[in-house]
Amino acid sequence: MVKVREDYPLTGEGEVDLKAWFDRLPIARDEIDERELIRACELSAECARRTGATHNNTQPMASFFTALEMVEILSDLHLDQDALVAAALYRSVREGRLELTEVERLFGPIVCKLVDGVQRMAAISVMNASQHDSQILGQSEAQSETIRKMLVALVDDVRVALIKLAERTSAIRAVKNKPEKRYRVAREVFDIYAPLAHRLGIGHIKWELEDLSFRYLQPLAYKKIAKLLDEKRLDRQRYIEEAITQITDALKREGVEAEIVGRVKHIYSIWRKMQRKGIGFSQVYDIRAVRILVPDVKSCYSALGVVHGLWRNIPNEFDDYVANPKENGYRSLHTAVIGPMGKVLEVQIRTGSMHEEAEFGVCSHWRYKGADASGKNTSGYEEKIAWLRQVLDWHEESGDNYDVADQFQHAQDRVYVFTPDGHVVNLQYGSTPLDFAYHIHTEVGHRCRGAKVNGRIVPLTYTLQTGERVEILTGKENAPRRDWLQSNLGYLKTSRARSKVQYWFRQQAKEDNILAGRYLLEKEFKRLGLTSVDYKTIANRVNSDSVDDMYAAVGSGDLSSIQVIKAAHALLGNEQPKQPLLHTVAPSGGDASGDITINGVGNLLTQIAGCCKPLPGEAISGYITVGRGVSVHRQDCKKLLHLQAVEPERIIEVSWAGRKAETYPVDIAIEAYDRQGLLRDITHMLSNEHVNVISMSTATDTQSHIATMQLRVEVPGLAELSSLFSKLNNLANVANVRRVSES
Repeated sequence: MVKVREDYPLTGEGEVDLKAWFDRLPIARDEIDERELIRACELSAECARRTGATHNNTQPMASFFTALEMVEILSDLHLDQDALVAAALYRSVREGRLELTEVERLFGPIVCKLVDGVQRMAAISVMNASQHDSQILGQSEAQSETIRKMLVALVDDVRVALIKLAERTSAIRAVKNKPEKRYRVAREVFDIYAPLAHRLGIGHIKWELEDLSFRYLQPLAYKKIAKLLDEKRLDRQRYIEEAITQITDALKREGVEAEIVGRVKHIYSIWRKMQRKGIGFSQVYDIRAVRILVPDVKSCYSALGVVHGLWRNIPNEFDDYVANPKENGYRSLHTAVIGPMGKVLEVQIRTGSMHEEAEFGVCSHWRYKGADASGKNTSGYEEKIAWLRQVLDWHEESGDNYDVADQFQHAQDRVYVFTPDGHVVNLQYGSTPLDFAYHIHTEVGHRCRGAKVNGRIVPLTYTLQTGERVEILTGKENAPRRDWLQSNLGYLKTSRARSKVQYWFRQQAKEDNILAGRYLLEKEFKRLGLTSVDYKTIANRVNSDSVDDMYAAVGSGDLSSIQVIKAAHALLGNEQPKQPLLHTVAPSGGDASGDITINGVGNLLTQIAGCCKPLPGEAISGYITVGRGVSVHRQDCKKLLHLQAVEPERIIEVSWAGRKAETYPVDIAIEAYDRQGLLRDITHMLSNEHVNVISMSTATDTQSHIATMQLRVEVPGLAELSSLFSKLNNLANVANVRRVSES
């Protein structure tokens, strides 16, 4: 059924009379602020008038009329004021005539958020523009379902989906006289928005979208069925009137109050039934149908008994969706009988509230769910999410077995991104461009050298967001990097991609893996300032038969360098002192509390040496100072080695106690290629990691553009420092991060 656009009331000057237009809207007058809505419509008209000439638009006011039509569609769905105002402004924002900041200033953050949400959903249009399939289902069923999942993930307020549906409904009505746009708009509406309207339970919009898109996608089939309907229209109308008269009289005799109307069978649903069952037009029996609306559930069954008493029912053609509602919440009694003149007649029986739900879906609950005790509309995020969860739990009435409940549950843990060709890829939440590359094809991942998101180059550790378009930049040769396997660097988030990289490295020669593993570990230990490391003991700790086996495992990706660092940390932390522990004392200066154990000496103050700043887990020794207690150094500290040669009698054995202090100061150096925002990104990352910065200094060489930063930070231990270094190294333009000491 094609709905024809209505003319708008005009003033004497030929302008749209917005007051008269508002008065005819089917809205609750006490819930909608007339002045606010008209103000939004006037702004839309002003934007269209002042910029129309610059948009090469033969109808510069077209976007304004679209805005009015969207408001009309949504007012028919009983939406609240914020949604109506957002609908009035959306096209102006989308076409660049109005800024979102201006929307927020004039109409508030809720309206601004709704408009922005509808813009995000518009990404679907880009995908459909790249499709060129001429079949009625232009994409595979799996691809269409993935896109609908993506819509679920995009929408955090059900009103966003409803505004977008109104916009697409207006768009497909408008292409009647635009042959160059018909197919593209119809393809998008049929594949995406008609099914979405169905999932939201908005029957009358779904039927209009299906019929209009079917008309433009399959014009010959549409005209054939429309012609057959026209030829039988008068006969069918007389038949329905006769059936209604007989049912009305029979219900009155039984004292059942009811409203009876003929039910229109939509053109696309007729065609679909003919295709699905392989039957001709004459065998589609439910073209002749009536709907009986009664006051309550009890009356539903009373009316059913009257109908079955009046005519013989057809076996296996009765469905009780009142006692057993469909999974989308649909409720009604369906039966088919041999009606007047021996012709099949379909009868639907439901209450008024059941009919409202079937026609308007989620919108039938809007005025009840969207109002608080004071009668004012509320837009709480949690409440809207709860509605959307409920709505998307519903199943398609058409009888397919697609589990929408699982769809929404999984959508919360998935992201949906576009390929350059417009296909949608379903990825684990938190996935990176590198995960995307390996999802597309193993070779694409192996040859990945970079990535673009929405046309902008991003790092391979970038976290993808739903709706983004991803393009992988590749080289000619397979060359995965071992850094990709280090989980703390954030290159790969999916086990599928990680296993592909690991397999590639396993195929390489063991000697190459040994060399690569040795390089990675030595680089990591040097960066952390660990110069006295027993690799053989650490290899045993990580279940490797030899140091070379440990190197090979790291080189092939079976063992990460961070695992080796943690093993070294645990090993150092578990070393036992050679002499009995006699006393535990606190270091001076508030550096720690009860963390240093001094062997053979009691009641001495301790302090962490400022030259090397040892961390828990590192091998340490003590130096008895004059008047300042025991100064605790790393055993490989150059200053300590000098003191040991000069005053060996002052060197004593100390060890870390079982309880760790919360944090310890460490000096680190960062070298990076200078850029705008570098310091901001570093401090932001440190803040996100809850790292306290005690001091910071920075200098930039104007010739080489190398920025050098010296920071003193507080960290709990060695493992945390290693993780911090990895994350700092992962920032754009950072070339080197290392631990420094005064020695």
